[in-house]
Amino acid sequence: MNLRADFHKKLGDFNLDVRLEAGEEITSILGASGCGKSMTLKCIAGIEKPDRGYIELNGRVLFDSERKIDLPPQKRGVGYLFQNYALFPDMTVRKNILCGAKGSGSRMEKEEKLRRMLHLFRLEGLEDHKPSQLSGGQQQRTALARIMISEPELLLLDEPFSALDAHLRDALKIEVKELLRGYGKTVLMVTHSRDEAYNMSDRVGVMHDGTLLAVRPVKELFADPGTVQAAVITGCKNIANAKWAGPHEALVPEWGITLQTAQELRRDLTAVGIRAHYFRPGGTQNAFPVVFAGEMEEPFEMIQQFRYVGQAEGSANIWWRLAKEKRPQQFPATIGIAPVNVLPLYEAQPADAVFPHGTESEEGR
Repeated sequence: MNLRADFHKKLGDFNLDVRLEAGEEITSILGASGCGKSMTLKCIAGIEKPDRGYIELNGRVLFDSERKIDLPPQKRGVGYLFQNYALFPDMTVRKNILCGAKGSGSRMEKEEKLRRMLHLFRLEGLEDHKPSQLSGGQQQRTALARIMISEPELLLLDEPFSALDAHLRDALKIEVKELLRGYGKTVLMVTHSRDEAYNMSDRVGVMHDGTLLAVRPVKELFADPGTVQAAVITGCKNIANAKWAGPHEALVPEWGITLQTAQELRRDLTAVGIRAHYFRPGGTQNAFPVVFAGEMEEPFEMIQQFRYVGQAEGSANIWWRLAKEKRPQQFPATIGIAPVNVLPLYEAQPADAVFPHGTESEEGR
C-alpha cells in the first residue's frame, strides 16, 4: 500500500482515531460534518500534528511519534485541495498554477508543465483570467492543476464538489474521476455525500465520531454496510434494533416481526436495515400485514410509508420508495422483503491497526 497511517489526536473532548491503508486508487472517507474527516487530511498533510502514531507514504516515514519524525508539509510530497480551492484572487490562472511548480525545474521545464496542465484541465484560453472571472468548475480545475503540476505522490481532496451547484457538480464528477484515474497515484477524498463517495471511489471508509471504520470496496460497503453507522451514512432509511433468534432469523421487537436472512447471523446482532427500494408488494418472503401511513411525492419517485400490524407505538414509519408508474392504485395488505435484502448490523469496530513492522504497539493505539 502507498499510504499507511495509524494515529490519534485529541481536540478537547473530541478524539480522532485513524487507521488507514490506501493504494493507487481513489479512497474516500465518508461521514457527517464534524466527524473528523478534514482533520484526518490535515494530519496526513502535516498541517496538524497527531498526538501519537505513524504515517508512511511510499516507504517514506512522514510522521512517527516514537522516533520524533515530523516532516513539514513541503517535504511530504502531498497535494491538498481545500474546500474553497484557496486560489490567489489577484493572480491569473497562469500564475496560480505556476505557484505549484516552485522549485521543480528550470523556467523552460515549468512552462512545459504549465502547457500540459492547461491542456489536461481544459484551461487553454483562460491563462490571463483571475479567479473571479472563472466559473466554479474552472476554479476547481485551476486548483487541481496547481496541485498536479508539482506531481505529488498523494492527492488529498477535501469536499472537492461542495462549492459547486448541483448541475455542475454532477457534470464534473465524471470528468474529475477520469482525470484522477489517469493520475495513477494515491487519491484520498473526504465527503459527506454518499453519492460522491459511490460515484468517485474504489474504496470507502465510514468515519463516525472521530473513528474511521474499516475501509472497504465501495459496492461491497453499500450492499452490506455491516454497522448502524455505515447503514445510516449510506442512506438506509429503515433501521431497527434486532436480536439473534437463529442462524438466519432476526427478531425485530420494534416492528413486531421476525425476519429471515440470507446471511448467517452472528449472536452479537444489534440491528437490521432494509433499504427503501427493496420492498415488494405481493412478495411471499418475509411478507407481513401492513397499514398505510402516508406518502410524499418526489420529482421522479414516490415515497410511501407504512407500518407493520402490531408495530410498537411511537416507532418510526417504514419507508418504501418506488417509481411513480409503479405506485399501486390500492395499498397492498402485505409487503414482502427478500432475505438477501435484510441487512444485519453490528456494533461499530475501528479499522484494523496498521504498523510498519507488522506488530501492534501501545503507542500506535
